[in-house]
Amino acid sequence: MQYVTLTQEEARRRLVLPEDRVSCSVAFIDCKLPGSHLKENYSFVGPGVTQSASQVVNIPEAHGFNIGAAAMPKGVTNNLHLHFTAEVFLIHEGSWRFRWGANGEHEAEFSAPAILSIPTWIFRGFTNVSPQDTKGMVFTVLGGDNTGGIIWHPSILDAASEYGLYLSRDNMLIDVEAGAPVPAENERLQPLAPEQIAALRDYSVEEMSRRAVTGEQRAWSRDALLDSVLPGHGGEIAPVIGFGISQDRNSAPAIVNPHGFSVEWLRIQHDHRVGLHCCPETQVLMVFKGTLEVTWNRQGEEVSVVATEGSVISVPGGSWRQYRAIDGVMEATLTTKGDQRKRLYWDKDVIERARENDRCLDPDGYVAIASILPATARRAGLKIEQPV
Repeated sequence: MQYVTLTQEEARRRLVLPEDRVSCSVAFIDCKLPGSHLKENYSFVGPGVTQSASQVVNIPEAHGFNIGAAAMPKGVTNNLHLHFTAEVFLIHEGSWRFRWGANGEHEAEFSAPAILSIPTWIFRGFTNVSPQDTKGMVFTVLGGDNTGGIIWHPSILDAASEYGLYLSRDNMLIDVEAGAPVPAENERLQPLAPEQIAALRDYSVEEMSRRAVTGEQRAWSRDALLDSVLPGHGGEIAPVIGFGISQDRNSAPAIVNPHGFSVEWLRIQHDHRVGLHCCPETQVLMVFKGTLEVTWNRQGEEVSVVATEGSVISVPGGSWRQYRAIDGVMEATLTTKGDQRKRLYWDKDVIERARENDRCLDPDGYVAIASILPATARRAGLKIEQPV
């Protein structure tokens, strides 16, 4: 594995603070429809599925997935469309009613903090139904570096044309009112035919509920990481989608179908930390609560950034990093590239201190009581804890 050392400039470039967000109000073809015109769309990591050349992307580097968000006042709707790659909603603020099906006939509500994965190749839409009259925020994780865009429901394409909005065959927005010519029929993206829509799979409300994990359903593990036994340490993990970095053999995600990435919750108590470690895969943290300090590098100068609530932090694969909660309890989602189970490597000091507290990794990479393992198992585990 090739290790990565970050400069302070590179570390800051990988941090998107709330004040760094740049919204786009014309990202999609429904941007002028009544009830949808107040949407604010963001692309933090990768362009996502935006249909506007004016969309600002904070971190354009390929990660294997895209990270974006939608900010919408109460009552505002994102209309029916479908995705070709995974779409996962990380609900940061408010309550949201999701609709899905051939004509949006199924629906369910979820409130922050909750995570929902909607299957590919089905129509979906959502509305902010928060009880308070405030703007809500929902983050999204989209599978792949190239999502392929989206397909809108035929009814939305028809409605948008009344406002002079069309889509090119490359799935980009054409705004006649902004001076673009009306595209010829063969230059437009064509809607799905009724028989094509009828052939799409239907998911019941019960099936969709199994693709969601609410805040109350999070299964936190206090023994999820090797260093959790150390004083002042203690990152807790609650898996949601796929196999992430948890080293608790009894921990299992609720959603296991392939997404191209895993998603899990990370919680750190005030002034506690996750010790120096390295993950070969690219990761992104989104801070939902509290404040997170991320410090990089095992050799050379340490560099740090402070991520407040609502921040997005890109962590390159192969970089050594440690985390600390500095303003109360910190909760963040951790998205990691790949469907496979991820392996963490620990700094030698963390390994030695864990051994002093009778903890190590077993040959399968899970946290174990060191004193009950035979010497052969401890030696095998050591190779997993710290690469040569």
